[in-house]
Amino acid sequence: MTTSIMEGVVVKLPSSISQLIINNHPNPNYLSNLTTTTTPLKLLLSFKSSSSCYSYSTTTTASVSVPAPVSLGHATRPDFHILHQKVNNGSNLVYLDNAATSQKPSPVIDALNNYYRSYNSNVHRGIHFLSARATDEYEMARKKVAAFVNASESSEIVFMRNATEAINLVAYSWGLSNLKAGDEIVVTIAEHHSAIVPWQILSEKIGAVLKFVSLTEDEVPDTKMLQDLLSKRTKLVVVHHVSNMLASVLPVKNIAQWAHEVGARILVDACQSVPHMVVDVQDLGVDFLVASSHKMCGPTGVGFLYGKSELLASMPPFLGGGEMISDVFLDHSTYADPPSRFEAGTPAIGEAIGLGTAIDYLSQIGMQKIHDYEVELANYLYENLHAIPGVRIYGPAPSQSVHRAALCSFNVEGLHPTDIATFLDQQHGVAIRSGHHCAQPLHWHLGISASARASLYFYNTKEDVDDFISALNDTIVFFNSFK
Repeated sequence: MTTSIMEGVVVKLPSSISQLIINNHPNPNYLSNLTTTTTPLKLLLSFKSSSSCYSYSTTTTASVSVPAPVSLGHATRPDFHILHQKVNNGSNLVYLDNAATSQKPSPVIDALNNYYRSYNSNVHRGIHFLSARATDEYEMARKKVAAFVNASESSEIVFMRNATEAINLVAYSWGLSNLKAGDEIVVTIAEHHSAIVPWQILSEKIGAVLKFVSLTEDEVPDTKMLQDLLSKRTKLVVVHHVSNMLASVLPVKNIAQWAHEVGARILVDACQSVPHMVVDVQDLGVDFLVASSHKMCGPTGVGFLYGKSELLASMPPFLGGGEMISDVFLDHSTYADPPSRFEAGTPAIGEAIGLGTAIDYLSQIGMQKIHDYEVELANYLYENLHAIPGVRIYGPAPSQSVHRAALCSFNVEGLHPTDIATFLDQQHGVAIRSGHHCAQPLHWHLGISASARASLYFYNTKEDVDDFISALNDTIVFFNSFK
């Protein structure tokens, strides 16, 4: 309760006023992390009094100080210590390379530290206390991943080193067992190299045929062309959910339905979607889906494969060794059920536990809240970048019906993207990416060899975008001064 004195009347204001701000906030301790900036709130108060002699009512207003509303970015930044540092030339770090990897909040770092400090042990093998606890935490992380993407059961989640290894698992285990010469694999030209190269290697081995989907005039993968390429010869469709260069979002649910209508399977690269939006594998109807921990606030060195249980059960092992066996004889071996069948050797135990903590962190905020905030940031980034003369942004323009991911790949007329990224870093402390972003075929198609990319996450703010735009303008002026 807050007490206020007005015209000689003592009024106790309900604490629910503050709760309007605090409830469901992504960082319950954020008030202690903010300055004392407050915003006056005008309240219309009505008082009534009655007795056996008379009754009256009166109305007045009062100014009450409440914490100013803060963005999701401002609210969560205190959890990311790495963002609060000065880099080259004493500049404040502005981290805009989140499509490459995300930063890690304190709870994730603490969870990783706690594993190594308190119960470091191997999993599934020992009966002692440390091993039992490590096993419980590791398997709990698997359950968290399953719930996060709404898998029907945790055994549909296979821990891998990263999404790249997960795709290779599908290629070598499912692919070699189910594809033959003449079978077709449909892929878009906008895929990450890890979703192209394994299928090229597989096709060379067995004589399968790769069919590529091009782009529309709006620079998004042409789903009409994809649909037209599907036939009874199609055995697999490989698509991204969100492009790491174009910022476009594909209608995966529709694509999965089209693939299944011709008897094909679908694999989705969700590395740029799982960290940023609600992803429900059952609703999407996908057969396989891969994602990486390090892009979703988790540690490096671990990712996961989601596979429908009946598909995983039919697949042979990818790697041989300990943990993935049932029994080993001199002349043959029998194999464990999934997911253990595909997790040979000692896994990345601490990293998987850290991923589970990252999922706890993201879930506490809410993935829909993250997505909504990032749509706002994405539009702000695009509009401000688009306003700079000579800048060419790749991918679709945002609109009421087109929501871009919170990233922009771009070039500046007359400047090399690596020069841009270097100057932004060394002179302004702004971290962006330059290069082909592991998407060379897409760059070749667009007639370029490289681009610069600024990519945001929920802990970024509009002020980060402003700093980037200001620094980019300064960069352009600097290089143009030599012309």
